[in-house]
Amino acid sequence: MKARRQAAILELIDRDALRSQEQLRRRLQRRGFDATQATISRDIKELGLVKRSSDGAYQRLGAGSNPATALAALERVAGEFLQRVDQVQHLVVIRTGVGQAQPLASAIDRAQLAEAVGTIGGDDTILVIARDVRRAAALTRRFERLAGR
Repeated sequence: MKARRQAAILELIDRDALRSQEQLRRRLQRRGFDATQATISRDIKELGLVKRSSDGAYQRLGAGSNPATALAALERVAGEFLQRVDQVQHLVVIRTGVGQAQPLASAIDRAQLAEAVGTIGGDDTILVIARDVRRAAALTRRFERLAGR
């Protein structure tokens, strides 16, 4: 339930400029999530959401920021969500829990890893397309490290 709620939060803030936890709570409620302010506050912290200086709306950590911040966000999200990594030639397949692939795929994209061409994220699986087999192996090792293996 937590992973799905957090995925819904990310989807909501990506789509609309939500400036308060109350706005976020009402939007979540419309989607069938009954969350308290304390729960939403914890989710915001765990997801690393920050407020934009331009309008005060929530955004993902690393959105429009420097590469070091985006890499830190990737490390945090990968450490929490990544369950398994497999390499198939120049492709890297990442498994997560249900509803966790999108936040992790987004963090990978925002980190702009030199080895990766792009990602495709499903519900619990991410396909990372590497530039070549050697870089896919490097990505696999990097993701395993991030997952604490």
